[in-house]
Amino acid sequence: MPPSLIGRSVLRLEDPPLLTGRAGFIADLSFPDQLHMRVVRSGCAHGKIVAIDTAEALATPGVVAVWTSCDISDLPVIELREGRIPHLAPYLQPVLALERVRYVGEPVAAVFAEDAYLAEDAADLVAVEIEELPALLTADDLPGEFAPGHDTEAEVIRKAYGDIEAGFGAAHTIVELDLTVGRHTGVPLETRGALARRDTASGVLQLYGAAKVPHRTRDLLARALGRSPSSVHLYEGYVGGGFGIRGELYPEDVLVSLAASHLGRPVKWIEDRREHLMAANHSRQQRHRIRAAVDADGRILAIEDEFFHDQGAYVRTHGTRVADMTAGMLPGPYRVPAYRAVGHFRLTNKTPAATYRAPGRYEGSFVRERLLDAIAARLEIDPIEVRRRNLIARTEMPYERPLDALGDQIVYDSGDYAALLDKTLTAVNWDALQAELRQRRAAGEAVGAGIAIFVEKSGLGPTDGVRVSVDHSGKVEVVTGGASLGQGFETVMAQICGDALGVDYRRVSVVHGRTDRIAHGVGGHASRATVMTGSATHIAALGLRSKVLEEAAELMQAPLSALDLIDGTVIRNGMQGAPSMALGDIARDCSSGLSTEGWYRTEHMNYPYGVHIAVARVDRETGGVEIERYFAGYDIGRAVNPMLIEGQIAGGFAQGLGGALLEEFLYDERGEPLSVTFADYLLPTARELPTLEILLTEDAPSPLNPLGLKGAGEAGVNGVGAAIASAIDDAIGVSGAITRLPVTPQRLKEILNHHRRQ
Repeated sequence: MPPSLIGRSVLRLEDPPLLTGRAGFIADLSFPDQLHMRVVRSGCAHGKIVAIDTAEALATPGVVAVWTSCDISDLPVIELREGRIPHLAPYLQPVLALERVRYVGEPVAAVFAEDAYLAEDAADLVAVEIEELPALLTADDLPGEFAPGHDTEAEVIRKAYGDIEAGFGAAHTIVELDLTVGRHTGVPLETRGALARRDTASGVLQLYGAAKVPHRTRDLLARALGRSPSSVHLYEGYVGGGFGIRGELYPEDVLVSLAASHLGRPVKWIEDRREHLMAANHSRQQRHRIRAAVDADGRILAIEDEFFHDQGAYVRTHGTRVADMTAGMLPGPYRVPAYRAVGHFRLTNKTPAATYRAPGRYEGSFVRERLLDAIAARLEIDPIEVRRRNLIARTEMPYERPLDALGDQIVYDSGDYAALLDKTLTAVNWDALQAELRQRRAAGEAVGAGIAIFVEKSGLGPTDGVRVSVDHSGKVEVVTGGASLGQGFETVMAQICGDALGVDYRRVSVVHGRTDRIAHGVGGHASRATVMTGSATHIAALGLRSKVLEEAAELMQAPLSALDLIDGTVIRNGMQGAPSMALGDIARDCSSGLSTEGWYRTEHMNYPYGVHIAVARVDRETGGVEIERYFAGYDIGRAVNPMLIEGQIAGGFAQGLGGALLEEFLYDERGEPLSVTFADYLLPTARELPTLEILLTEDAPSPLNPLGLKGAGEAGVNGVGAAIASAIDDAIGVSGAITRLPVTPQRLKEILNHHRRQ
C-alpha cells in the first residue's frame, strides 16, 4: 500500500500560476466595451444630505451615467447573510446614502465612465452638500438617536448559566478589570474589486471577483436585484487574501451588477488602498468590564462580563456575529461554574465593522487571559499554575458548556489542554527560559515572557456537498461550493480526494468559487473548509472508489474482494503481472459515467485549541517593544498538510502581532479617520516578526467527522494579543499594566512614566 496522502506536506497545486505570473486576479480581467465605476464618498462622519449636484460630472465627455440614491430608489438595503432579523432591519446599509451620511467613506454617488481615470476625475466634479451633525464616536457612551424611533444600541446580547450571585457570594477574592481592544481590519495584498456583465443570449448576470461565500453572496445579490438565484453567476478567480473582510456583499458589488444590467455594458470597479482602509469592514473594537470570583486556590467560581462592541455606522451582512462569538467563546478552555455576559452592540459614526480573523476570540482571549494573569498576581500564584488548576480535563470530554455561539450549542468535542500546555512548555524549555530572563533583568534589561491558552471553533455546519468525477484520461475533478483565499484549499481537497480514491493528488482538479458549477456551497470562512468541504470530499471519493471497483470487477471478470485501486490503476491484490485497468479506461467503458456526490452533515462545530508563548523586550526610553521569540503550540486533531497549517499559523501570528503593537484605526473629534494610509495604519514588516516556532500535535482528533479534522485558519492569531500583553507586564515588572491593545510606544511610555512617579 502507498503511504497515505493525509499528513504529508506535499507541494501546493496553487503555486505554479502564482510564481510564474499566470494567476489572474480581478484587476487583470477585462471585457470589451467595459465601463469603469468610481464611487463618490462622504467626507463627513454624520450629516444630512442637502444636495448632490451631478451636472458637471455628467457633462464630462466619456461619462455615461452618474447615480445617486434617487436613481436607484427601488433597490432595498443590503440584507443580512443569514436571513432577515426584523429588529436589525432599521440599521442595515443602503447601497447609496439616503438622506443622511453616517461615516466618512460612505458611498453617496457612483460615476460610470469609459476609463478608470476619467471616472475618477468625474467623481471629483460631483458636488455633495452636507449639513454636519454631531458624531457619536464611543460605544460605551450613552446611546444616541440613529433614526426616529431607533437609538444606536441595535441589540443587547445576553448569555448566562449557573448561579452568578452564589459564585460571587462564596468568593475568597474578586478580581475586576477594565480592558479595551482597538479597531483593526484585514489588509489583504489585493483590495476589493468587482466586474459584472450581463450575457445577452441567456440574460444571466455574471459577477467576477467573488470571494469567501460566493453562493450566499449570489443569493443576497439576486434578492437585491429582484432576480432568481439561477440567473446570477459568481466567479471567484484568484484572491489575494481575505481574512474575513473580503467576499461579503458590499454596496459596490450591487452597484456594478445593477449598472451592467441597466447600462448594457460590462462594469468594472477596483478599490484603491485609501478606500479600502476607510470603507471595507473594520473589526475588533470592544471595551470589557469583567470580574471574576475565585476561591483561595485561584479556582474560578464565576465570571461576569459587560462589554461594549463598536459596530460602526451600520449593521452589515454579518449581523451581530462578532459580539455573539465574543460572549459565547470567552470562557475558553477553563471550568467556569457560573457565567454571565452582557454585550452592548452599538452603532457609531465610523466605518461599519464585521468579522476579521478569529472574530470575537482575539478580543475574548485577550480579556480572559488578562483576567487569569490578574488572579495569579492577586493571589501570588504562578500564572501557569493558576491556568492549570482551571483547565478542563481530558476526562471531561466531550465537555458541554451551556452556551451557544452562532446559534450552535457549545460542546467541546475533544481535547487535552493540560497535555498541550506541558508539551509547549517542554518545547520552549520554560524553566531555562525563565532563568535566562531573570538573569537579563538583573543586568538591567526589561525582558519577560507571557502565555495564553485558548480554544478555537471550526467546522461550522450544518452541511456541505461536493461532486467527484473521472474523465476518459483518468483525471479526477472535484467540484465544490468551497472558496479559496490563498490558504491552500485546492491542495488540501486534492490530497483528501486522492487519498480516499487511490490516485495521485496532482491528477485531481479542484473547482471552487463558481456558482454555475454547483448549486450549494457555504464557501471558505470560520475555519470550516478543511472540516466541512474536506469531509464531504472524503465521503464522495470513497463512494466513487466503490463505484470504480464495482465497474472494474465486471470488466475484469474478477471478484470485487480481489481488486484494489492504487495510484489510478485497478489491480488484483497479491498477483504481480496480473491484468490491470487504468482509471480512464474504466471511465470510458462506464456508460453511466464515473461520478458521485458526497455530503457531510454535522450538528456541532469542533474545537481545536492552542498555547502561545511570547518573549518581549521593552525599550524603557522609547516605549518600543521587540518580540524576541514567539512559540505557538496547536492541536489540529489531524493534519492533512502540516506545511500549510504552519503557513496559516505564521500568517495569523503576523496579523495578531500587528493588532497587539501597531494597528489601530483612530478618528478625530469630528469622526474624520486618521488612519487611511500605511503611514498611519501601521503594519508589521519582516523586521518586527521573530522567527516563529510551531508545535503541531494531533492528540485530540475530532470524533465528529470521518478524518478527525479540525480547523487551523485562526490558530496563529487568537492568543497573540494576550500573550504579548502578559510578556510586557513581565518585562516591566508591573502586573496588570497592559489593559489596552495595541500597546503603542506612546501608551507604553505613559505607563512606564506613571509607575516611575509612584
